[in-house]
Amino acid sequence: MGIKQPKAIFFDIDGTLVSFKTHQIPESTIHAIDELRKKGIKVFIATGRSRLVTDNLGDIEFDGYVTVNGGYCTTEKGEVIYKNAVPQEDLKALVEYQKKEAFPCIFVREHDMFLNFVNEDVETILKLLDFPTLPIKDNEEALNGEILQLVAFLNKDEEERIMPEILPGCDSARWHPLFTDALARGNSKQTGIDQILKYYNIDLSETMAFGDGGNDIPMLKHVATSVAMGNAEDEVKAVADYVTTAVDDDGIFNALRHFGII
Repeated sequence: MGIKQPKAIFFDIDGTLVSFKTHQIPESTIHAIDELRKKGIKVFIATGRSRLVTDNLGDIEFDGYVTVNGGYCTTEKGEVIYKNAVPQEDLKALVEYQKKEAFPCIFVREHDMFLNFVNEDVETILKLLDFPTLPIKDNEEALNGEILQLVAFLNKDEEERIMPEILPGCDSARWHPLFTDALARGNSKQTGIDQILKYYNIDLSETMAFGDGGNDIPMLKHVATSVAMGNAEDEVKAVADYVTTAVDDDGIFNALRHFGII
């Protein structure tokens, strides 16, 4: 099945490019991206991760990065295209709330990130994502400088109860039961993609994206051609144009072959 040859393809990282089982990018994916670049197709990252922790991509070169779910976008060389931080009023409310009902939170800034404290849920996620050890700092540190993203360790019920009260200026992007990403309202992978396309003068009709988690849904609904990984959640598969095989079963390579792109 052929489609209009895309000029830009966006890839989520965890569960899409990188296996949760091996913490590696499959060789077939590395080969596929190399083929795309040889054909002049630009390849971009679109992730919930901070740019600080996209060091699990090996030697693959990308043309730009949509990070923290669209809140921070850069070129390949690190030039900032777009940045939209969590409102200061929300941060102040969060710091006050933590004094009476504490929950773990990763605070992501432009050049560093830190945790307020660690529990079993945090340890589970850091292991799942193969994250480095993060420094522990007081919640008040969040008021020093811009916070681009809050990784809030709240379940779905807690999120719905707590976030409207203390983070009214934020949207939530969840792809795991143990936590949600809180980011400035209006930010999403869709937002980030639009910023990248504007910068590189590429039309939305010439785009494609791959994803597997709930935070990929805005991106997959937005691009011209969307692909859900075989290991994706059902709600993600439901919005995709095509469901490929799992990340550990050559999903990206198989989809690009299916569409006649490589």
